[in-house]
Amino acid sequence: MTPPAPPPILVLVGPQDIVNIAGAVRLAKNFGIEQMRLVQPGVFDPWRIEGIAHNTADLVSRITLHDTLAQATEDCTWLAALTARERSAKRTVLRPRAAAAELARRGSEGVVGLVAGREDRGLSNEELDHCHALVTIPTVPGHRSLNLAQAVGVLCYETWLARIGEGAPLKPPRHAAPAAPSARIELLFRDWERALWAIEFFKTRRPDAVMRTVREVLFRASLDWREASLLRAMSLETVRYLERKETPFELPEHLREVGRLPGGEPAPEGQE
Repeated sequence: MTPPAPPPILVLVGPQDIVNIAGAVRLAKNFGIEQMRLVQPGVFDPWRIEGIAHNTADLVSRITLHDTLAQATEDCTWLAALTARERSAKRTVLRPRAAAAELARRGSEGVVGLVAGREDRGLSNEELDHCHALVTIPTVPGHRSLNLAQAVGVLCYETWLARIGEGAPLKPPRHAAPAAPSARIELLFRDWERALWAIEFFKTRRPDAVMRTVREVLFRASLDWREASLLRAMSLETVRYLERKETPFELPEHLREVGRLPGGEPAPEGQE
């Protein structure tokens, strides 16, 4: 399997709020970004940042401080800049997913970076001119500005998907169960039909139409063995409860001896 491209660096230019810096640190940690660079931050306190973004001390320890964007990105071969402002000049403007794909593609060729600007006014024209592409996140036209950490989070997430792919494995269930075989599912249908007869559900409904719908619903659910067993146990217990309470009910002929041992005693599950 081909290893993923290296992650981009994250560059914040002039961030003023330590909460936003910490939020970006947490997001970088969440989505595999290993380096952050700050250009003239309004405040930088590693202890407070790690206190807000817990378990990120390793990433915080690697943060470097710079005087200009050019200095912070002198080793970068390609830069994508977040902006909410539309440009009149002809520029390469990408949506987050396309920008993330480009970062992932170019990341295998050299150091690439994601650049975000100040909370109140973003990046200057000169700073935008330093970047190869602009990235805009589509929003309601009348309210374009996103919180700094939120905007960074969108790009970090998209970049993670572009690098790792949608095929990143999900955690398997704690107790996996095999798929329920057809014979098991047929017992489930039979016992639910019996339970529905017992509670007079079919008093004003057609049994064949109802059971056909039940089949379709459960087939779509693709039940495993444990799930089928649980649903079947519910139907069995419905009938047994009525019997314990000595509540009379009528069953059609083909269901009267279902689930019983010779002599009329209820059979344990598995011996029906």
